[in-house]
Amino acid sequence: MSVLVVGSVNADLTVRAERIPAPGETVLGGDATVSPGGKGANQAVAAALAGARVALCGAVGRDAFREAALRGLTRAGVDLGHLHTVDAPTGLALITVSPEGENAITVASGANAHVTPSHLPEGWGSFTHLLLQGELPPEVTRGAARRAHAAGLTVVLNAAPARDPDPDLLAHTGHLIVNEHEVAVLAGGAGEEAARSLLRRGPQTVTVTLGGEGSLTVTPEATHRLPAHPVAPVDTTGAGDTFCGVLVAWRSSGRPLPEALRAATVAAALACTRSGAQDAMPSLAEIGAILTGTR
Repeated sequence: MSVLVVGSVNADLTVRAERIPAPGETVLGGDATVSPGGKGANQAVAAALAGARVALCGAVGRDAFREAALRGLTRAGVDLGHLHTVDAPTGLALITVSPEGENAITVASGANAHVTPSHLPEGWGSFTHLLLQGELPPEVTRGAARRAHAAGLTVVLNAAPARDPDPDLLAHTGHLIVNEHEVAVLAGGAGEEAARSLLRRGPQTVTVTLGGEGSLTVTPEATHRLPAHPVAPVDTTGAGDTFCGVLVAWRSSGRPLPEALRAATVAAALACTRSGAQDAMPSLAEIGAILTGTR
C-alpha cells in the first residue's frame, strides 16, 4: 500500500528563547538551527518512518535552503519523483520555542505558493491514500482531493492552518484531522457536537487532536477518546504532523482505526521529547516498543 502526500516543503529556522515574544517585544534566544520542515514534508517523513511507502508532490526553490528542506525526506526514503523546482525561494518557517516546549511559528510560503494543479501527478493508481494539509494554494489541495476521490483513494485532510470551510474539499475528504482551534474555525464550536457537525459535510471520520488531553475521533457509528501518552515535552513542533503521518501509515497497511489512533498518539508524544520536527520523529521500532510494552 502506498501514500501520496501533496503538501508544503520548508526549511525550519528555530530559536529557543526564555519565552515567546509578545507583539512588539524583542526576546534574546539561543543559537539558531536550520532543519527540514513544512507540514507536507513532515507528514511524509512521519508516514515513511512508520513503515509506509510514501511519495511527495510539492515544490522547492534553487536557493541555499533547498538542501536543508530535503534532507529529512531523502533520509526517510520518501519518493521525490513528483517534487518540482520553481523560480521562488524554498519555503521557510521561523520558529520560537519556549522552555515549556510551546512554539510560535511564522511561515514564508515561498515555492509552496507557486504550486499549481498542473504539478499534480497524472496517474493515481499506485496509491491507496492521499494526505493533504492547508499550506498549498487552495485550488491545488481541492484539485488533488477531487482527483484522488475519483480514483478511489482515501483522502485524509489535516485542515491546518485553519481556513474558512471549503464545502467542495470537505465533500471529497474521507478522514478530517483538526486541532481545537481548527475545529472552531470549521464548525464554530468544540467537542463531540462540533466534530459530528463536520461529519455531515462529507467526511466519514473526524479526529480532533487535543494536545495534552489526547484526541477525540467520531464516525457515524462510534466515538473514540484517547488520552495523550504521558511524556515530558521538550519541543512540540511537528507533533501534530507526526500524528497525521503515522495515522495514515497505519491505515494504509490495513490496520483498524482504534489501533492506528493509538499508534499516532504514541508517536506524537515521542516527537515532543526531542527538538525539531522531522529530526524528532520516532521510528517504527520506537512506536512498536511503546505499543507492546517493551519500553
